[in-house]
Amino acid sequence: MVPFRACLATTAAVALASAATASTNIAPYLEAQAGLRSWTADFVQTRTLKSLKQPLKTPGHLYFVAPNIFRWELGDPTQTIAVRRSNEVLLIYPPLKRAERYALSSNERSPWQDMLSLLAAGFPRNQQELESRFQIVSSGELNREMHMVLQPKEASARRWMKEMELVFDTKTKSLKATELRFADGSTLRNDFTNERRDTQIAPELFDPDIPPDYKLTEPAKAKRR
Repeated sequence: MVPFRACLATTAAVALASAATASTNIAPYLEAQAGLRSWTADFVQTRTLKSLKQPLKTPGHLYFVAPNIFRWELGDPTQTIAVRRSNEVLLIYPPLKRAERYALSSNERSPWQDMLSLLAAGFPRNQQELESRFQIVSSGELNREMHMVLQPKEASARRWMKEMELVFDTKTKSLKATELRFADGSTLRNDFTNERRDTQIAPELFDPDIPPDYKLTEPAKAKRR
């Protein structure tokens, strides 16, 4: 899978509270997200792999509209665009003039549903919503940041991702970083800057046109045949 499909390490030792205390600690941060209508930010994505001596760092931009619409742009110039709209995910690769469409079925578990659940975890509407999808393993404050460690409840998600960490600013309660830790020992971290809350986002960003010279495929349908 490309990095976005995984999409979305604190090197210091963080003294984390027990899971029971964690639920109390994170309540103010979840309350701060409850009224969020939209959010945009720049980010730097860092991938660490056992096969690489140095991490891979790539800039990008994220657009989010509540409750679950996303657009990720990775690279400068943009190498990959990932859009979640309605009941599908659209991946666009401008350098390759290629696009892929993945339908999201509520009646069928898929890696895409698990991936989207992980992406949406940074913007939970309430604690009940978060805990319906994740076990809150621990939480704690360090250097004016709140660190929350989550584990997916779905066994299918845990097979490829062990846990996720969310990092919030303790003053603004806004999301500062997400980190996915995978079963193979690799990690994928996004550090956000220049955030803007509740700004107007052009609707066409979530309904991009596919140029006529692009090859559009639906890989999931092809596998089922």
